[in-house]
Amino acid sequence: MLDDQPISYEQWGVDFFREAISEERVLGAVNTITGQPVELGPIGAGPGKIAKVRAYGEIGAARSSKADGDQIGYRLVLPVALTFEVDLQVGTDRFEADLLVPLALTAHARSGVRIFIEVQPPRPDDVEVEVRAQGRRASVLQRVAGIEGEVRRIVAEYVWRELDKPHVLQARSIDVSHAISEVWASISPTTGQDGGADLEGR
Repeated sequence: MLDDQPISYEQWGVDFFREAISEERVLGAVNTITGQPVELGPIGAGPGKIAKVRAYGEIGAARSSKADGDQIGYRLVLPVALTFEVDLQVGTDRFEADLLVPLALTAHARSGVRIFIEVQPPRPDDVEVEVRAQGRRASVLQRVAGIEGEVRRIVAEYVWRELDKPHVLQARSIDVSHAISEVWASISPTTGQDGGADLEGR
């Protein structure tokens, strides 16, 4: 049974806000980019930008944990699997990369009874990356070109651009007032039906 105890408007608002911004809803907003193919390049990398890097792969489903603090927020980890091809003008080497992109999300109350989920842009230094070079020559190239740093930067920028696109911004915005209006419209009696028609006849 529900605890039908009276509470203040302020407490009701806090409770409602926490319920509205559930982990499932937050993941749903971010996972609009899950499975999306990633294609990057060619991009200059390494000393003098002499190496040309192309990358392709996809973004995986995010995992989340509750953030600490007074504000309602979550820490997400977004996995990205990529294959990199590095052209040094004398041959092309291939790398496989698994990345974990951290995302910090915070829910904010907006005017008009709206909620907006703010996403902090990921920093390249915070991106975890594991690069696997194929072949001895590729292993040497990995040390020389510093490919991991470029991978972090490229992927952090790419993920942020995707999360800042209009359709994702729409998913990060919750119009509570509109949702309430739709609920009331679905349960309000229609004129001329049931009790309304009886009252007119009396």
